[in-house]
Amino acid sequence: MGELLITILILMLASALVICLGMISYFKFAGLIRGSKLSELIGCFKYRCLISRSKLTPHTLSIGSRLIGAVQKDREIDTREGWQSGFRTPLISRLKFSVLRRANSNQRAKDSVWSDPGVVPANGGGLNCRVQLTKQKNDDCVFDAFNVEICGLIPAASDPAEADATLQLSIMDITDGVSEAKPVQARVKQWQIQESSIFCYNADLGKLPRQVTPLSDWMSVALLRLDWLRFPRKGQRHLQFDTSILSRQSGEELACAKCTFSYENPDFGYMDLEENIERTKTLAVALAFAVSAADKKLYDCEVELIKNWARANIGWAQASDKDRRKLEKALNETVSFFRDGNQLDTYTICKEAVEIAPLADRYDILELCLYVAQANGFVTAEELAILKDLANWLEVDKNRFREMMGKILPVGMCEVKDAEVILGVTSDMSEEKTREQLNKEYIKWNSRVTNSNPEIQTQADQMLKLIADARSQFVEGDSSN
Repeated sequence: MGELLITILILMLASALVICLGMISYFKFAGLIRGSKLSELIGCFKYRCLISRSKLTPHTLSIGSRLIGAVQKDREIDTREGWQSGFRTPLISRLKFSVLRRANSNQRAKDSVWSDPGVVPANGGGLNCRVQLTKQKNDDCVFDAFNVEICGLIPAASDPAEADATLQLSIMDITDGVSEAKPVQARVKQWQIQESSIFCYNADLGKLPRQVTPLSDWMSVALLRLDWLRFPRKGQRHLQFDTSILSRQSGEELACAKCTFSYENPDFGYMDLEENIERTKTLAVALAFAVSAADKKLYDCEVELIKNWARANIGWAQASDKDRRKLEKALNETVSFFRDGNQLDTYTICKEAVEIAPLADRYDILELCLYVAQANGFVTAEELAILKDLANWLEVDKNRFREMMGKILPVGMCEVKDAEVILGVTSDMSEEKTREQLNKEYIKWNSRVTNSNPEIQTQADQMLKLIADARSQFVEGDSSN
């Protein structure tokens, strides 16, 4: 009996020991599971399975396709590297971030941390942009262009039904400071804001593939040709590019980024052109008074013609009474300046006009000066000489200037019959060239001798006489008519 009890006790103790050892092993094993990275592996694997089951429909536009491509590229990185280094790759950090975003969809991406070591974000983890100057080939032409790129995080709209996104891009000139920023204008109507010339570029990005779409690499979203743009000023400019991602349905801003870029603008800006137009009109008035005073006299008819031109071309109709008084005072002071015997440096004025005024405006200056010379019905040798200089210094076409002369200043009105100004022949031309030029003038004026207008007939007779005199002077032995 005693031996039986001892045997039962031993078996009971052995069973208890086995049970205790089993429980200890179980809790140790469970603790190992919780303490190891196996749970992270399982969670990550489950999340990857969910991602792999989702259907992403690529958008037909290239930008939308690249967005999806960026997500697919992240998956490839995960396949190659995600099962190494304790599962601490940038991809897993982004997956964790996405899970957090799903838990709190109202939080903006800018409040999170971008953890990809290959990208240094510019604004603390949201959307980033940068600009590079590049070349764009179009058929056989090559254009300078701004290449705008983005990277970072693009959150989707809070409403899943508004997953489509658009890109909006504008440019401000902040050379004089943000408070004095001026918009860059668009030469192409397609990129103008309605009822204005301000530049605004738009592109459809398509459907965002994730609740938060990460772009680990820089992606080009806009290639802006420089001939599309008009800057405020010429020279070194500091430009601020404002890039926004918007919900196409609601217009809600999902992400935004700013970046600056320095650019040397070789052309006059729109503010320069406005100022140059006003300056050119002022120079025109100055040169017109110089022509009027060339013979040391300012006739009232010439002065009144110049004043009327100034009133018509320097915003007289829109000017306030105060501005009109200022203009009249300036004109009267200019008249007094010339009547006192003073002179202007017309060469310097013409050179400034060439720098700031297009060719058409320079012809307008000459036309005004020709009408001033015509005003009193007689063109002196001094007036003709200064008109000749102005045409040279303003760098206009000589043949066109002579045509203008012929219409406004008939040869009979000129005190001196200058063959160079009137006929286009000079002493340094070869005899053959001179003969060709005179023959050309002869054919033109001989056809007008029978014109029904008596004034044209008279001018034609005078021109033919001048051509005959020029032949005897410049062409030896030429007795042709």
